[in-house]
Amino acid sequence: MALPVAFFAVFFAWPVAAIVARGLKTDGTWHLGRIADVVAQSDIRHVLWFTTWQALASTALTLLIALPGAYVFARFDFPGRQVLRAVVTVPFVLPTVVVGTAFLALVGRGGLLDELWGVRLDTTVWAILLAHVFFNYAVVVRTVGGLWGQLDPRQEEAARMLGASRFRAWRTVTLPALGPAVAAAALMVFLFTFTSFGVVQILGGPTFSTLEVEIYRQTSEIFDLSTAAVLTIVQFVAVGAILAVHAWTVRRRESALRLVDAGGTARRPRGAGQWALLAGVLATIAVLLLLPLAVLVQRSLGGSDFGYYRSLTKNDDTFLVPPIEAIGNSLQYALAAAAIAVVIGALAAAALARRDAGRLVRGFDALLMLPLGVSAVTVGFGFLIALDRPPLDLRSSWILVPLAQALVGAPFVVRTMLPVLRAVDARLREAAAVLGASPWRVWREVDLPLVRRALLVAAGFAFAVSLGEFGATVFIARPDNPTLPVAVARLLGRPGDLNYGQAMALSTILMVVCAVALLVLERLRTDRSGEF
Repeated sequence: MALPVAFFAVFFAWPVAAIVARGLKTDGTWHLGRIADVVAQSDIRHVLWFTTWQALASTALTLLIALPGAYVFARFDFPGRQVLRAVVTVPFVLPTVVVGTAFLALVGRGGLLDELWGVRLDTTVWAILLAHVFFNYAVVVRTVGGLWGQLDPRQEEAARMLGASRFRAWRTVTLPALGPAVAAAALMVFLFTFTSFGVVQILGGPTFSTLEVEIYRQTSEIFDLSTAAVLTIVQFVAVGAILAVHAWTVRRRESALRLVDAGGTARRPRGAGQWALLAGVLATIAVLLLLPLAVLVQRSLGGSDFGYYRSLTKNDDTFLVPPIEAIGNSLQYALAAAAIAVVIGALAAAALARRDAGRLVRGFDALLMLPLGVSAVTVGFGFLIALDRPPLDLRSSWILVPLAQALVGAPFVVRTMLPVLRAVDARLREAAAVLGASPWRVWREVDLPLVRRALLVAAGFAFAVSLGEFGATVFIARPDNPTLPVAVARLLGRPGDLNYGQAMALSTILMVVCAVALLVLERLRTDRSGEF
């Protein structure tokens, strides 16, 4: 446990504390009154209101659209079900820059809807809300659908035999059992949308700004570290409260899982109503999830000559190197970040899975999730401020980017490994120890064969997430070594059809790499391979 604690202390707590101190401390004196002054500003209140409002609206809209999909994947058995389940998960691992770019190609100026019907949503909040539903659809399907598929349908059937209507049986039997899973999914969607950066940065323009976008603006454009530090504190408190409630709902969900029948409950649809529901869910997936990606690919082709892709090999004044080199940079950084995240996350999961783990160790589980909610912009800028002197002067080192990406990947490793490690029978370890095996040999001979598949899934998730990390990387990636998300954002920030087309081409490449990684994970995944 010492290594994970040290890693998060040095590369997360220290950089965040450094930038907060830089913003609120002058000549050794803390100016805490600055917090009230910043929050009282009308433009900051507008940012706080929009951040909260769009997160609530995005969460409600995601639940409304995704819950029927969760039911279909949990209860219906139809051809291509497993492949489609993997397809709907692709948006979740896509970088937010790609999601924003895809919806820009669909609903933005010059996008598909603009060309066909003159409809543009880039000046309204609807584009942001729909992009968030696109991004978080899989969170609801996996979290709620996973539990829904384990509920014994005979309980609801018994209620109907006793005279309850279909709706009343669902409301009094199924819904209470699903409550913790729905709450957990809603909280995760709210967390991801509350801290949204790439989507709002691309689609929101100058009108709409979340806390994360405002922190970036205050830090990189206005250079007002004091205001950025205050907003970081506000977001940190909000995220901490969300994660505390989420941990409580997860514990309730785990206790509920012991009461359900884990047998297969999926059946072929029966009756016109069930077939209509299946058709509606498939249509939703096609329009909401597949259409934006298809438009992204179409825009990247630029006709039939693949001109935008060929131009990626040429250098111009936008980059110090040809844009195509961002592909190799991203793959190298993501592989290094995945390796770091697997080591840190696996050690943390092993410590948390021990039955004799104390309350302090269990509390570290919630802290591991903080990098997902705390401003990645703050972390990235904090790296430049905190890691600037020996023995950790890493500002000119290539390892700085993988370290920042590993902070985001490690929580996914923990969430993937922890349920599997907790399922390992402790008596197997005890028997091996009694026979004289060392702790290392017990891990190698007992635990590793049982969790190898989950470990590969965790590594794949960490790789995919690291590949698309943008908020921290945009600060610390060197101009001659840009990553794919940074290159896409840089191209979108410049006028001209060529820059736009190259951004679409790089986004398509990034989407394909993430999709391939996810499809490989789905072949490795078992029903117990974690929470994601």
